Amino acid sequence: MKAVLFREHGGPEKLSYEDLPKPEIGMQDVLVRVKACALNHLDIWIRQGNPAYPMPLPHVPGSDIAGIVEAVGGQVDNVAVGDRVLVSPGISCWRCNECLAGRDNFCRSYALIGAMTYGGYAEYVKVPFRNVLPIPSNLSFEEAASFPLVSVTAAHMLFAQAQLEHGETVLIMGAGSGVGSVAVQMAHLAGARVITTVGSDEKTPKAVLLGAHAVINHSTEKVAERVKLLTEGRGVDVVIEHIGPAVWENCLSSLAKGGRLITCGATTGADVKLDLRYVYSRQFVIKGSYMGTRAELVKATELFGQGKLKPVIDRTYPLSEAKAAQQQLLSRKFFGKIVLTV
Repeated sequence: MKAVLFREHGGPEKLSYEDLPKPEIGMQDVLVRVKACALNHLDIWIRQGNPAYPMPLPHVPGSDIAGIVEAVGGQVDNVAVGDRVLVSPGISCWRCNECLAGRDNFCRSYALIGAMTYGGYAEYVKVPFRNVLPIPSNLSFEEAASFPLVSVTAAHMLFAQAQLEHGETVLIMGAGSGVGSVAVQMAHLAGARVITTVGSDEKTPKAVLLGAHAVINHSTEKVAERVKLLTEGRGVDVVIEHIGPAVWENCLSSLAKGGRLITCGATTGADVKLDLRYVYSRQFVIKGSYMGTRAELVKATELFGQGKLKPVIDRTYPLSEAKAAQQQLLSRKFFGKIVLTV
């Protein structure tokens, strides 16, 4: 089979388009013939090398996968050859107390397809059978690949961690990102007032179409000052951020007293400054969020299938052009998801 892989860590030039053997499945695995695989910043981090994701090399990235079931193991239930499926990116044991309690992203053995195992930058991928879900009939393979990782991340941040309520005001950083584009839609659907940020004026109408009530161009405006104007000096109840140091101070300054800041990423670096006096005097809650649960993905998939959430795809590339696709992701000149077609 054809696959895109890297044999050593480094820049996009380390990616190569090569032949690899087709994966051999176990008794509880399914083999998926990949039709589409969406990019995530995770793909960049593992290519560059990240101690949080140790892996043998060479490695095939890609966590967001949609395709057709090619083969099933002997102990597989409720999955058949020919099924159109999307892949839940989180792998857990399904036996521990956390998994049995529905908190599978807290499983001690939790891992990500495409990070700890070979992923979807390939013609075929093997995954545990519990990790495949039927694709709603109204969605293409490209659309089905565009939302699993970002939708579970956004849902977990907004509802499990922030406990966002109807009528509250939320600031979502980066409407043009994968997480941001889904989070804006989910927050709007939940009845929140949504303020979001973009990096250029051309992205503003796209953010409004997703459900944003106000859009701030962070390249030309001071985010915290504009938030205060939009909220009559109060600030927002919740901030959803996945960027890190470049926005951290603006995020904290945008919160109302008692506000909740949820963070899930660090695309501009890992270290931030934090004045604890400001945190405790304004009674902020700061939470980390990592991925989400299979149940959250099932719910998101239902909403996409019902048309209540919309896939947001900026552009597609053939698998052989994965290097160019990653360079596009690094440029930040996109809105929504970048998808590889296979």
